[in-house]
Amino acid sequence: MLIRSTWTLTVSEPVLLPRAYGLELVKDLHRRMKLPFAETSTPALTYSSIIGACCASGDFITFSPDNFYSLSLCGLQDIASKAISCLELSPTLDFLGAKFDVVNRENEITSYENIYHNLVSTEPEPVKRFDLHFITPTAFAQGRNRLPLPIPYLMFRSWLERWNQFAPVYLGSEELLAFLNDAIILKSHNIQTRLFRLANGCVNGFTGKVTLQVLNSTEPLLANVAHLLVSYAQFAGTGMKTRLGMGLTKVNVVY
Repeated sequence: MLIRSTWTLTVSEPVLLPRAYGLELVKDLHRRMKLPFAETSTPALTYSSIIGACCASGDFITFSPDNFYSLSLCGLQDIASKAISCLELSPTLDFLGAKFDVVNRENEITSYENIYHNLVSTEPEPVKRFDLHFITPTAFAQGRNRLPLPIPYLMFRSWLERWNQFAPVYLGSEELLAFLNDAIILKSHNIQTRLFRLANGCVNGFTGKVTLQVLNSTEPLLANVAHLLVSYAQFAGTGMKTRLGMGLTKVNVVY
């Protein structure tokens, strides 16, 4: 089971939170769901933090009554997905002395089997272009370094590792990545670097829009596997620290 739950939030008066509030919020959500936090190296749950227009000043950010905000949780395996589906946040989300009103919830539910069936095993007409929007700062671990760039190989590696960890259908590893790296190019981007605050520091990531292009010579099966992994990114996120709010990814498929 895969689930993406998105709550729409508002505030009735300005709310002030530390810039690094995200860690406390995601820990609080894990407590509510009775899930362990950070027990495994590959997260079974991804999280967005609170997304929307806010005003930053010093070490704090202010959420305004004039705006709507969103909070997303995605489950990548059954235990996490069922816990998310049972999580009740309304009428209010309270943490760190702040109060957000919950005005809506939307759920997208599917399964690994459905994604694989619809995008690969039925041999659909291949898609040649993917438009991705990286909502929260995204970066890739490179040893001790952090790379804030949309390198196709690193994006596909991130998605493939999570897929192989949780899906019942194993797709392959380095050989598949080599084929994908030769078949798919970064066609265009409009990105900017942005700091992501952590409790003990920060990570430099990128946000913005990226277009991936599948080369015309690509075998249909490989193009369809690429489509599967890109679609999976909307649940799994991209890159490092997705359990803390980095790497939130939205996808538009261009036929």
